[in-house]
Amino acid sequence: MAEPAAAPVAAPTSPPQAAVPATAVRPRSRALRVSRVVQETADAHSLVFEVPAEDREMFRYRPGQFLTLRIPSERTGSVARCYSLASSPHGADPGLTVTVKRTAGGYGSNWLCDNVRAGTELEVLAPAGLFTPADLDVDLFLAAGGSGVTPVLSILRSALAAGTGRVAVLYANRDESSVIFAAELRRLAAAHPERLTVLHWLESVQGVPTVPQLSALVGSYADREAFVCGPGPFMDAVSAALRSAGADPHRVHVEVFTSLEADPFAEIVVPRAVEGEESEAVQVVVELDGDTHELAWPAGVRLVDLLLSKGIDAPYSCRDGVCGACQAQVLKGRVRMESNDVLDDDDLAEGHVLGCQSVPDPETPGAGIHVRF
Repeated sequence: MAEPAAAPVAAPTSPPQAAVPATAVRPRSRALRVSRVVQETADAHSLVFEVPAEDREMFRYRPGQFLTLRIPSERTGSVARCYSLASSPHGADPGLTVTVKRTAGGYGSNWLCDNVRAGTELEVLAPAGLFTPADLDVDLFLAAGGSGVTPVLSILRSALAAGTGRVAVLYANRDESSVIFAAELRRLAAAHPERLTVLHWLESVQGVPTVPQLSALVGSYADREAFVCGPGPFMDAVSAALRSAGADPHRVHVEVFTSLEADPFAEIVVPRAVEGEESEAVQVVVELDGDTHELAWPAGVRLVDLLLSKGIDAPYSCRDGVCGACQAQVLKGRVRMESNDVLDDDDLAEGHVLGCQSVPDPETPGAGIHVRF
């Protein structure tokens, strides 16, 4: 992710938030120190974070996920931006690493590239995101355009270090000087000649890639699990090329860049139950981290907020419906989502929802709801 980057059904609206007493909960963020800044290209920098021993569990991540950084701003106090992790949780890679490429008019990327040095501390949320393979042992096809290579490199490093399958990488850039991680890709290709194939596409030489041209390149890999990240037109073209080559659409995963509307670093105000409200609430059973909680769920109260108000450590990150950190599955009953930029139709058909956006469906009878995180 880069800078702006069945039972349950998604609904555009839901009942208003319940008018109940509230309490404040601090967001789950930490101030992390940057131990090293690496200039990858003229306009791309990697920031390597130190993670204290006591926070290692909080910052455990899966290949392809991203971090949300709080960036100072003279106008608004701060802005939140999401950047994909280039490092891998497997092997001997350096610490937690995000790669930031300058974008024209991009406040966050330019501030980070101009101001962050070794020793700088930044407030960071826990890793999040669903652009991550379920199995590192399967054969993979990875396609990246420009800075979209960041999560692709994380997946690639992980597959080679902890998996057994073959990996093919298609990487498109404007020109040779724009290729981020060129040396690392050469090193990995030399170290894994039987498992890794790297295909470069340079617009300065070959022009903007078209669907017919890409179809000729990706045809040999259409039967693989595919992950595609980059500018919108590039992702559309690669996805179309894979489909034309016979790829199963359910095995083509695209990273969607969505700007955060809310401030995920702001103090969170969550509702507290009031005397007598249980009679008007839906009963919900929540399975989380091996524990089962039975709660009264008031209309209009989001599930993550309900759990936090009860002192239950619910998973969340953006609280804006764009990261997937709070994904859960509805096993019984119905819920409604106020927003959803992450889950696709297949996810919804299997009962998956976003806890930070889910409220009880008013049609749900008193029999209740059962949700598993």
